[in-house]
Amino acid sequence: MNVGKTLFAQVMEFVPWKAFSRIVVKHGGDNGIRTLSCGDLFRVLAFSQLTWRESLRDIEACLAANQSKLFHMGLAQPPARSTLADALNHRDWRIYQAVALRLISRARCLYGDESVLDLDATVYALDATTVELCLSLFDWASVYPERAAIKLHTLLDLRGAIPAFVYISDAKFNEISVLDFLPVESGSFYVMDRGYLDFQRLFTMHQAGAFFVTRAKSVTDVRRVYSSATERDRGVICDQRVLLHGRRSRKRYPELLRRIRFRDPDSDNTLVFLTNNFSIPALTVAALYRYRWQIELFFKWIKQHLRIKRFLATTENAVKTQIWCAIATLCPDRHHQKRTPTQRIALHLSTDLVGLHLRENPAFMRLATIWLRPQRNQTC
Repeated sequence: MNVGKTLFAQVMEFVPWKAFSRIVVKHGGDNGIRTLSCGDLFRVLAFSQLTWRESLRDIEACLAANQSKLFHMGLAQPPARSTLADALNHRDWRIYQAVALRLISRARCLYGDESVLDLDATVYALDATTVELCLSLFDWASVYPERAAIKLHTLLDLRGAIPAFVYISDAKFNEISVLDFLPVESGSFYVMDRGYLDFQRLFTMHQAGAFFVTRAKSVTDVRRVYSSATERDRGVICDQRVLLHGRRSRKRYPELLRRIRFRDPDSDNTLVFLTNNFSIPALTVAALYRYRWQIELFFKWIKQHLRIKRFLATTENAVKTQIWCAIATLCPDRHHQKRTPTQRIALHLSTDLVGLHLRENPAFMRLATIWLRPQRNQTC
């Protein structure tokens, strides 16, 4: 008796399989392949992400123990470890990058009606995180003679905590250089820490019509042109329009900047912000920088709940494939989060909920409703 689709099949319905097939054909991903196509590899990696599998042997044993449900999951037979290893090493990682970007685009559309601090513009947070690797296994990612690591440069859309842009590099890659190929949207806000303070690149962003909010360094030399009224009782010590005073800096950014000195009433720390937006209140600038902490929470979450710290294979192609599949797996979860009735489940609870019931047949919406139903207090 057909009792409905498995929860895994419901999650995979969010994947645009027709577009997936076109991407595979474009890159020739299935040319000469007999078993475990690019689509099947994506399903296996998504399954491993959602059920917390941490090795090829673990994946093989878990799928073999559920052969009666493989058809409903979209798989013909459980793959062998050697087949999985070969697929990870030889399927082009750019296929899964393109699929993840397509899923990101669809997920972001669901949150287009939300706003951050009642701003009409989109607000992004930019930062990078390091994933440590074993030097003896990942020698291609060596940083120093005794260390190996990669960096995930991420541009996070704060409306839904969805990564709008991800770039994977070795740990030696300078974080500032990511500004050279960062997609810039006119009218959007880009919030970043002072590690990205490069006036030439920020002026390029300014010329593109985007706004940035960052912190000034202690050595930043500026000349005050005009001072606006302040709100010292709310932490705004000064709100000034300034020009860069150094000859090189002035050449790289020849126009006015807005400099705001803010004392945080909670921690009593004094922060100096630089922005090219002169219309929003000074307190909104400070609040935007506080929202930048969301990307730190995002990095913490993906390291705790996505399998991007223990890799199934050691080649560069395998590592990038696994990371992009992990990012793609996050997007259907954000899609179902938006559709959850009554209130939104916390992201970590939603992922754990899907992982626990992945091979069962309940509808996701019914499962979410049961999860959110208030429980009566029980006395022993």
